[in-house]
Amino acid sequence: MKIVKQWSGNLTEGNPAKLILWFALPIFLGNLFQLFYGLIDTKIVGSTIGEEALAAVGSVSTLYTLLTGFFNGLTLGFSVLTARYFGAKEMERLKKNVAGSIALGYLLAAFLILGVFVFLHRILGILHVPEQQVSMAYSYISILVLGMVITLAYNLCANMLRAIGDSVTPLLFLVLAAVVNVALDYLFILAFGMGVAGAAAATVVAQLLSVVLCAIHIRRKFPVLQIERKHFKLSKQEIKELLSSGLSMGMMSSLINFGTLILQSGINALGTSVIVAHTAARKVFEIWGLPISVLGSTMATFGGQNYGAGKYGRIRQGVKTALLMGLGWSAVVFVMAHTISEYLIGFIASTDSGEILYWGSTYLKVDMTFQMVCVVIVILRNTMQGIGDYVTPIVSSFIELVGKVVFTFVFVRLFGYWGVIWTEPASWIFMVIPLIVMTVRNPVMKRQGEKE
Repeated sequence: MKIVKQWSGNLTEGNPAKLILWFALPIFLGNLFQLFYGLIDTKIVGSTIGEEALAAVGSVSTLYTLLTGFFNGLTLGFSVLTARYFGAKEMERLKKNVAGSIALGYLLAAFLILGVFVFLHRILGILHVPEQQVSMAYSYISILVLGMVITLAYNLCANMLRAIGDSVTPLLFLVLAAVVNVALDYLFILAFGMGVAGAAAATVVAQLLSVVLCAIHIRRKFPVLQIERKHFKLSKQEIKELLSSGLSMGMMSSLINFGTLILQSGINALGTSVIVAHTAARKVFEIWGLPISVLGSTMATFGGQNYGAGKYGRIRQGVKTALLMGLGWSAVVFVMAHTISEYLIGFIASTDSGEILYWGSTYLKVDMTFQMVCVVIVILRNTMQGIGDYVTPIVSSFIELVGKVVFTFVFVRLFGYWGVIWTEPASWIFMVIPLIVMTVRNPVMKRQGEKE
């Protein structure tokens, strides 16, 4: 119980370094288990159904990442306002924010999910999914697209809990869901013979379990998040604030992932071996990059609560602490990329193909060398969202989108997979510039308007 209390609650008091670490750790473990869903799917699909099935899953994985990234960004943006109201102790505004997040979240989700599902076949064509894999890819991604309703529900519950300082509860329920996901993978794929559709169904059912448990926990333990009909009556200004914050973070994530989706269309034209190598490498990339993204989302909440409380000095202190933590992790990742990347690629892809091992490990060695630039990007743009700058992070993310489009249609065609390998490092170098400039200029970071 003592540890749980340290992990949850007010982020406006106490040592920032300890608070950031204790708050981030459960989020890291929770996100690790979410990645575990995808990793288990990849491993089981590759080892039980074969490389063609794995390539089919990999060819549409970026579309799934795009959608989940948007919903996570959207709900995280909503919860940034929740954190501010919690820090300012404005509980009625907090409840209205929760109600508005649910209403606006599902309204936007209805349009997005319907639109993607209607045009799904056309999207697979745009992605250049190989003809022999289209049927498997469609059966896999169509289930996941429809399951986005459940993904949104979980992200709403988890991010609202984190906004008021509880990062432990979402972790506990995700651990249970991950175990269920593994069991269902084998049940649906092997026992029921559902193929790649079984892997997708297992993910959706496991997520549903975590949603139900989160909702029950909120109902029993967190009155501050419990809403009534009256809280759904929002003013135009409140709706505008919610959309500004939610869509800003949702679009930031979408621009990044949309660029990756475009890049995937170029990768899909390079053949099955490259698709498998990139799919496995991205799984490792996501796991190694997880501590960085967790520090980013932690700083959004930390910044939001302290901005609401007017404690700007703590925000600056938190940024310095998060940057140091992220740079330390980048050094560890650099060593791993140059020592064990081939072993990880072979394990995830369930292969000893020299071509797959070479391209997958080369991607990791090059991109992880520039991980420290990514650290600065993630920490600064999430902090800026937390303190109310919704424009600069989008501008930075748009630069990444442009970079990926240029590399896909120019350098990937000229240099093949080498063009893919250098896409993100080149984009990171350009997109970090506006973030550094605007962070230095921001009044909160310049010690102006201090309320402490």
